Amino acid sequence: MKSKNSLIPIFLLLIFLFSEINLSAQGKNQENLTLERIFASGEFIPEGFGPAHWLKDGQSFTTLEKSNSTPGGRDIVLYQARSGQRQILVPASHLIPQGQKNPLSVDGYYFSEDMKKVLIYTNSQRVWRQKTRGDYWVLDLNTHELKKLGQGTEPAFLQFAKFSPDGQNVAYVYKNNIYLENLATCQITQLTDDGSEDIINGTFDWVYEEEFSLRDGFRWSPDGQKIAFWQLDTTGVPVFHMINNTDSLYPKIISFKYPKVGQTNSACRVGVINLGTKKITWLKVPGDPRNNYIPWVAWMGSDRLLLQHLNRLQNRNEVLLAEANTGEVRSIFIDEDKAWVEVDTNLTIYDKARRFLFTSERDGWKHVYSVNLNGQAKLLTPGSYDVIRLSGLDEKRGWLYFIASPDNPTQQYLYRVSLRKPGAPERLTPQTLAGTNTYQLSPNCQFAFHTYSRFGQPPVIDLVELPAHRRLKTLVDNKILAERVKTLRQSPVEFFRVDIGEGVELDGWLMKPPAFDPSKKYPLFIYVYGEPAGTTVRDAWGGNTYLYHLFLTQQGYLVMSIDNRGTPQPRGRDWRKIIYRQVGILAPADQAAALQAVLKKWSFIDPERVGIWGWSGGGQMTLNALFRYPELYKMGIAVAFVSDQRLYDTIYQERYMGLPEDNPEGFKNGSPITFAHQLQGKLLIIHGTGDDNVHYQSFEKLVNELIANNKLFSMMIYPNRSHGIYEGKNTTLHLYRTMFNFIKNNL
Repeated sequence: MKSKNSLIPIFLLLIFLFSEINLSAQGKNQENLTLERIFASGEFIPEGFGPAHWLKDGQSFTTLEKSNSTPGGRDIVLYQARSGQRQILVPASHLIPQGQKNPLSVDGYYFSEDMKKVLIYTNSQRVWRQKTRGDYWVLDLNTHELKKLGQGTEPAFLQFAKFSPDGQNVAYVYKNNIYLENLATCQITQLTDDGSEDIINGTFDWVYEEEFSLRDGFRWSPDGQKIAFWQLDTTGVPVFHMINNTDSLYPKIISFKYPKVGQTNSACRVGVINLGTKKITWLKVPGDPRNNYIPWVAWMGSDRLLLQHLNRLQNRNEVLLAEANTGEVRSIFIDEDKAWVEVDTNLTIYDKARRFLFTSERDGWKHVYSVNLNGQAKLLTPGSYDVIRLSGLDEKRGWLYFIASPDNPTQQYLYRVSLRKPGAPERLTPQTLAGTNTYQLSPNCQFAFHTYSRFGQPPVIDLVELPAHRRLKTLVDNKILAERVKTLRQSPVEFFRVDIGEGVELDGWLMKPPAFDPSKKYPLFIYVYGEPAGTTVRDAWGGNTYLYHLFLTQQGYLVMSIDNRGTPQPRGRDWRKIIYRQVGILAPADQAAALQAVLKKWSFIDPERVGIWGWSGGGQMTLNALFRYPELYKMGIAVAFVSDQRLYDTIYQERYMGLPEDNPEGFKNGSPITFAHQLQGKLLIIHGTGDDNVHYQSFEKLVNELIANNKLFSMMIYPNRSHGIYEGKNTTLHLYRTMFNFIKNNL
């Protein structure tokens, strides 16, 4: 028998081994985040689905799936929604061009209406932020013949190819002109001939694309005999220049037309090409084409078109009915507001082109109206709530489907109302699915791809049958990602409302460190956006931004976000439009009042260690907070910001601020650069020199102002990076490491 003392080494060994096992288990659990894990490992990338397209029958859909038989390829697969029956419609092996070994990489696919041909978009190249160009191929599903469109054109220069309704032709844009190609003969006909650097046919300039989300600028008529198209004349629009210093021995100048506030816009008009005569009829849209916008066009049958026509201030949206053969137009409906109106991108034509659905805030809430061609409007969604967006119209059964959240503006659910007897909305999303729900409905609204997520909970995509919301199949469960997120050290997020006085309550969320101790004092880091283009307080999966904030909580920081008034929360027209003519003024005041309120409410926040950060509009908000309320914020990080509102584009800034000559004080007092002399805290500013959206010019002007006022600050420049600052090896990781080091050293 061994002595008691002889057992001590064994006991210590067991403790050591047990500790090693625990450490090993912790390693396997991967409880602690690192910046490398978030931004370099790829382990937190969600699974994707699609792109998936519902077919006209409303009962089936197609999607892309990895091919099991052709290495590196993807099959286009057809599914029957209810039965789940699966059929490979286009095997990847059919997408191998003659003389090549590998199938085309599918960036997009589009079927002809008769489902006899498929158009493949591949080799896409970025033009600027969102516009792309590439190559198009057509596959005949009967003969399996694969043809490349645009023979003789420069590779990767075609844009927006679309089948004619009969599937016999394809129209596309090439170098700012529209072309027609006959698929049987391969004959190419040029339909416009004035395209140039100044004249743009069938697509858009920078500002139309960025602010109206327009890409393809032409529309086939239903009978296939005509094509309506936008033409933009950019002559006289000021040119912006960027410098690429790093890609060659000598710098390269990158130039593009960019109208800053108050400057000359492109002249926009809409033409109709008669394919029989090749004659173009220009629609006689009233007003100065440089000081009005045409952000939406659709066919009303084969001889008429419907247009939305905005004045430059964007407080009047006139719906026009145009005759395609003569160009004559008449006004049939006007939506107006003392602030601004939104373009209705969900405008839906129905009832055999005798009515359309239009979304307006005219009664104080964002509601849907049914409008006839005499302009008479019938309210379809009565009640004190906002319709966030339309989801679908079941004309046969008389139901309108839409997204709303009457009780909680941080969440989203599917509702429907009767077209025939409007009343209280019927919620279709189950009560068990609290959070954010989005839907892609089939044409008959009987089925949908339903995506569900919550704050800190990755998305799940289901195929559901409506209106019962019966789940037929889980398309993406993100189970592995969800389990990874669950193993991370964290405290539950807390959603809250904070009273800032005068009956105003703002929504927010708070993330606390793991093992939070309310008796301690913690530094607070605030994430902000605050402008009319977006919200941050959403009960939805936040991707890498959420993970970065979770990482900060593991380092001992409180992380908070608050949506001020003026953000697009579904809280009524007055909530959103109170910011009019005072962007950069009201919002930071709301943010400061909210911060003061939470400092009183929660004693665990250290008022001497409060920081704030944001990107783009959030970068501007960060600067305004730090400069205008230096007693509250001790440090800030502003990324890709606007320092002077006069430097941003016409459509966005004038929509919310008016014209600079009519609102000089608003532009001055809403711009952070005006108050740069008040900086007291620590500031880090970050920008990409290749940002074609918020220009590096904005960064340099602020730098000059800070220097002139003898203010010390830190700065980081990313050569040739765009607004997202992601191009190039290690860029994203480097950016977040830079930010974290600044937080550690200054908060």
